[in-house]
Amino acid sequence: MSRNPECIAMLLAGGQGSRLGILTKHIAKPAVPYGGKYRIIDFPLSNCVNSGIYTVGVLTQYQPLELNDYIGNGQPWDLDRENGGVHILSPYQQIQGTEWYKNTANAIFQNINFIDRYNPKYVAILSGDHIYKMDYSKMLAYHKEKDAACTIAMLEVPWEEAPRFGLMLVDDDNAIVEFEEKPKHPRSNKASMGVYMFTWEKLRRYLLEDEANPASSNDFGHDLIPAMHAAGERMFAYPFDGYWKDVGTIDSLWEANLDLLDPKVDLDLTDTSWKIYSRNPSLPPHYVSADAAVQNSLIAGGCDIEGEVDFSVLFSDVVVEKGATVRDSIIMPGVTVRSGALVQYAIVAENAVIEAGAVVGKRPEDMQDRSDWGVAVVGENITIGEGAVVAPKAMIDADVAAQ
Repeated sequence: MSRNPECIAMLLAGGQGSRLGILTKHIAKPAVPYGGKYRIIDFPLSNCVNSGIYTVGVLTQYQPLELNDYIGNGQPWDLDRENGGVHILSPYQQIQGTEWYKNTANAIFQNINFIDRYNPKYVAILSGDHIYKMDYSKMLAYHKEKDAACTIAMLEVPWEEAPRFGLMLVDDDNAIVEFEEKPKHPRSNKASMGVYMFTWEKLRRYLLEDEANPASSNDFGHDLIPAMHAAGERMFAYPFDGYWKDVGTIDSLWEANLDLLDPKVDLDLTDTSWKIYSRNPSLPPHYVSADAAVQNSLIAGGCDIEGEVDFSVLFSDVVVEKGATVRDSIIMPGVTVRSGALVQYAIVAENAVIEAGAVVGKRPEDMQDRSDWGVAVVGENITIGEGAVVAPKAMIDADVAAQ
């Protein structure tokens, strides 16, 4: 492996993920469990190695301990390499003092020395909290073909969702003509996916200029990329038409998990040509008793199922006792659902216990006012007592449970 790879990746994984509420109270958003056996960060890491990018910097900041432990030496993703591999990059003491990553562009600026160490020609900037499969080598080839300074992955979204995104107006050659940042009345439905390919010589110069600008918020979308556009740099949109999900909210995390159970959704985790790698515990096979009723669900190793499970994703070591029912829900590792309990339209975090007769969540069709409906969330290590009721949209953590 060459000491000077053509392209390296910088993976932004330091966000607090506050919209995920109690699920990110003690862990960074990219470390949140997903899909029965994965963490969210498994997707960009796997995309890198599947694309032939073997030097990856992971920029952590908020609650990094579990994420750092999970990544470790990078062995599950074939990133435990003498030259390159995965590197955890946290803010550190520098000559000018200690400073948290202020924003996305500033985070990369603070790691210029790391990138210079490898002296790549191109740098991919990725987010650590998106669910998708993408061949970055094809995006790099497109970037080189266009002789671009910056290429931005582009996804066409439904027009009614367009105001939630940073949007791009492009010409017939997909050159970016104009940007719109979450406009109320969008003129385009071509959304930025937050996946960037830069020519390093160009990016390095604009990082230095952005840091020197006291008026800048040091963000790629708000500051650095518009500055490149205003300067007339060659900037192109790279069309992407596969599955992509920003799991930044409770509802989107719940939907992204259940999307795996929908045969119409284009996200195949059984595809051996593009594997999603992860760090998994050594567990026995799951057990489903003769009296259990399980349909259209993902059941991970170590689970013991004697009750009813329907259209749900169960992570490792989950116990569903006889007479218990789990429907339309995400059950994270180590959860126990006691006999007679009902969990529906909910996310239950690690090592929680739902005692006998408790009811967590509610079906939207059973609500008089559906605007009051939402996914119920039970935090990690929480016990929901016998006969207790957890309402839709409720978030139960240690503080709430103690009341």
